[in-house]
Amino acid sequence: MLRPHDPQRVLAEVGLLHAVGWRHVELAWTAPWLAPLIPTLREQCPQVQLGAASVTTAQQLRQIAAAGLSYAFMPIWRPELLLHARDLGITLTPGVFTPTEVHQARCHGCTVVKLFPATALGPHYWPQLRAPLGSLPTCIAAGGLGPETALQWLQMGAADAVALGQKLFGRHSLNDPTLRQRLEDLVMVVNKLQALSCGPQMGD
Repeated sequence: MLRPHDPQRVLAEVGLLHAVGWRHVELAWTAPWLAPLIPTLREQCPQVQLGAASVTTAQQLRQIAAAGLSYAFMPIWRPELLLHARDLGITLTPGVFTPTEVHQARCHGCTVVKLFPATALGPHYWPQLRAPLGSLPTCIAAGGLGPETALQWLQMGAADAVALGQKLFGRHSLNDPTLRQRLEDLVMVVNKLQALSCGPQMGD
């Protein structure tokens, strides 16, 4: 999930991810200039599936629908927003933290949840919920994960997928060939993991 501070930065970041093979990018829906930028991003990065993140209000959902995005993520549990998203034709993934929130999400028909913030809970948390709760939704771990940590979560089976934020770029310049190589290596490793298990995924 990207949280860029200006339009040029988001164009550059998404462009780089598109170039190295990233296929899913979520943008924190917190800036008024994001919506007008979506057509440009789609034109320049046609193979990237764009979504929204940091969604906490109905107004944001309406903006996301108007921008033509089909999926979004909440960092919180707000079931009323799930209903609003369904009316707008948006797939909205809720954020969960406690066993109660996981259970409520499942009762509301959520087949995918965002475990947030994942680093506060650790990679052993989600598997421990299976015994008391039974069948669990698909879990996307997010919040504070760096590339190396995210790979550990996938290799351990601690989540079905992971989401990375600005730690993906670190302090590198976007023109740094070391960064590009790092991103390409990540895509290659995740593709291998996915081929072996038909499960793990990584998105930004």
